[in-house]
Amino acid sequence: MLRIAVQTKGRLNDDTMRLLTEAGIKLSIGKRNLLVASQTFPLELLFLRDDDIPQAVADGTSDVGIVGENEFVEKQKDAELVKRLGFSHCRLSLAVPKEAEYQGLNWFAGKKIATSYPEILSEFLRKNAIKANIHVISGSVEIAPSIGLADAIFDIVSSGSTLITNHLREVEVVMQSEAVLIKNTALSNDKQAILDELIFRLETIQNSADKKYLLLNAPNDKLSEIVAILPGMRSPTVLPLAQAGWSSVHSVIDEKHFWEVVSKLKAAGAEGILVLPIEKMIP
Repeated sequence: MLRIAVQTKGRLNDDTMRLLTEAGIKLSIGKRNLLVASQTFPLELLFLRDDDIPQAVADGTSDVGIVGENEFVEKQKDAELVKRLGFSHCRLSLAVPKEAEYQGLNWFAGKKIATSYPEILSEFLRKNAIKANIHVISGSVEIAPSIGLADAIFDIVSSGSTLITNHLREVEVVMQSEAVLIKNTALSNDKQAILDELIFRLETIQNSADKKYLLLNAPNDKLSEIVAILPGMRSPTVLPLAQAGWSSVHSVIDEKHFWEVVSKLKAAGAEGILVLPIEKMIP
């Protein structure tokens, strides 16, 4: 049985539970359950605060964990980052009062900066030879300048709306963050095998994200041109149609390139273009 630590509540929890469900891991979770076993996979979930997960994984209380990269880097615990998961994106940034005449990092010299991430901030200031005073706050960092506790803040930013509400503006992005999968450095072979299967399932889900399955009909004398337009895992699949002189072409494309690719295909003579969603894609 592999034990995985996840956030008790919040956006990271919601995204994590959605991902595990897509991976075929079924769980029955009650309101007061802190440890829940799956009925379909040799895995149990341990619910913890986000900032407690790196320590739990490092000391073996949990075998693996899904945690914000910002917390993993800040806590500096002896655990291994296994995989970036591609959700719960945010950034750690420096922000100043919107009326401040900010002209560069030297503005922070001698200033007091409020943050919940003193280790990451200290390292950033050290690398940039900036001497500032760090004031550690466990929550509501954004109000520190308005009540006179600090001159600026260093905190998580997602949309930036919280900064605007508190009359602050983002001036320096220090770190990009997302959900990551971390593991204990002394995982047994049996637990590593379970983790490998879990990673395989997660990668299968990630491979299908933002991709579409494309089918079209093409005249044979245009096949070379049309195939050259289409990306694919290796190359497009081409099958003969019952109508002489025509073929069916199948491929996978990124959704972000969809309209650009379809326009080129139509111009090259493709017809009957059909686009389907992809639930899972195994490389």
